[in-house]
Amino acid sequence: MQKVKKGDVVLITKGKDRGKTGKVLKVFPKESKVIVEGLNLVKKHKKPKRAGEKGEIILIPRKISWSNVKFICPNCKKPTRVGFIKEGENKYRFCKKCKNKIV
Repeated sequence: MQKVKKGDVVLITKGKDRGKTGKVLKVFPKESKVIVEGLNLVKKHKKPKRAGEKGEIILIPRKISWSNVKFICPNCKKPTRVGFIKEGENKYRFCKKCKNKIV
């Protein structure tokens, strides 16, 4: 089970966007990376496809390592670590600060 999932709000702890928060758009568990909405943007130069069309510079969000983001608990609104608890057949994530389940 993953500590960070799609739709979670995270805080960037390292890099040029340190201190900013954003929503996770995509998770890459094999690479241990995530893409955060509107953060870790890089410029990409796009060539014109047809005659008369102009080239442009677009901003694309790049992958960032799991170790450089911190989960923000939806209950206590604080950056925290995530733990796991097993209740019967189900396994849940919980906030290490407020001890509430994360759904």
